[in-house]
Amino acid sequence: MTTHNANNERIKRQYFAYLKEAKRHSEPTVDAVAKALARFEADTKYRDFKSFHFEQAIAFKRRLTEQRNPQTCEKLSKATLHSTLAAVKAFFHWLAGQPGYKSRLQYSDADYFNLSEKDVRVATARREQVGPTLEQARHVIALMPGQSEIQRRDRALIAFTLLTGARDSAIASMKLKHVNLIAGCVDQDAREVKTKFSKTFTTYFFPVGDDIRQIVADWVAFLREQMLWGNDDPLFPATRIGLGATRQFEALGLERAHWSSAARIRTIFRDAFTRAGLPYFNPHSFRNTLVRLGQAVCKTPEEFKAWSQNLGHDKVLTTFLSYGQVESPRQGQIIQALGAPQVSVQPDVSELAKALMREMRATIRD
Repeated sequence: MTTHNANNERIKRQYFAYLKEAKRHSEPTVDAVAKALARFEADTKYRDFKSFHFEQAIAFKRRLTEQRNPQTCEKLSKATLHSTLAAVKAFFHWLAGQPGYKSRLQYSDADYFNLSEKDVRVATARREQVGPTLEQARHVIALMPGQSEIQRRDRALIAFTLLTGARDSAIASMKLKHVNLIAGCVDQDAREVKTKFSKTFTTYFFPVGDDIRQIVADWVAFLREQMLWGNDDPLFPATRIGLGATRQFEALGLERAHWSSAARIRTIFRDAFTRAGLPYFNPHSFRNTLVRLGQAVCKTPEEFKAWSQNLGHDKVLTTFLSYGQVESPRQGQIIQALGAPQVSVQPDVSELAKALMREMRATIRD
């Protein structure tokens, strides 16, 4: 049974190098493209790309809509269809300009991978960002045990995420030296920390409770004073696995090394929320929690700008558009309240609205 095509593999390697080196895409993005192309090749029984015909695209699109997720047994979502087809379309558009393929492919052939306008609207619709309430997050942390080294690490990990709003990939790569307990901040230095877009910025601890901050402080003190670890050691080390007393592999403590990915962090979050009897919220959802908190406590444009900057956003508009939508229950409360007799608008709210309008105009000019 054919499982690959040598010619296809060679041209795909060129394309992946183009995406990584010329287009500067990340490894996860290139991996997603490779997965999409693998789906297409499997559908065409690994026929050479040089023999591509637009009917292959139509057939692939039809069969893709009929496929089901092996885990949920449900049909693939519109978003998955859109991203898969867009990746394959971009590849064939690039391929049409490559030597050996120019005479066989037309740029317009790639358009046959397009979804209908209706499906594209469904796939790209902006949906409400969901995150736990501050009370839910604090409840989860309060219920987490803290007897063993691993339990203390897991509890401090979730507390740190709430305290800083850092992304899981950044947390997995942080070192002890990046945390300054005296100044109450974290230095997200892109030379060593895996931040989004390799951006360097400082995050000051959000006001989510002294008890949350103390959990993080106690964890740092434990690593430095009891484990005798130094500045270049991981803030949240991986679990050391080895043979236990029963001659079975088991967790033996902490490894003086970083996690290779953020997958384990998401597992820790899942287990903690399940233990607390709450729906699972991933680490990134805590950023939604912090934005909602900022909307409640910030009273001036300058305050919300600082809050936005603390999340690593260059522009306040990013915070509002990506995380700051009003939740449906609160939306209903606001609309209902607007039917009541109105009082004069507070100056600080008016100033905040004006500041947002100025930033929107500046964004349009840019």
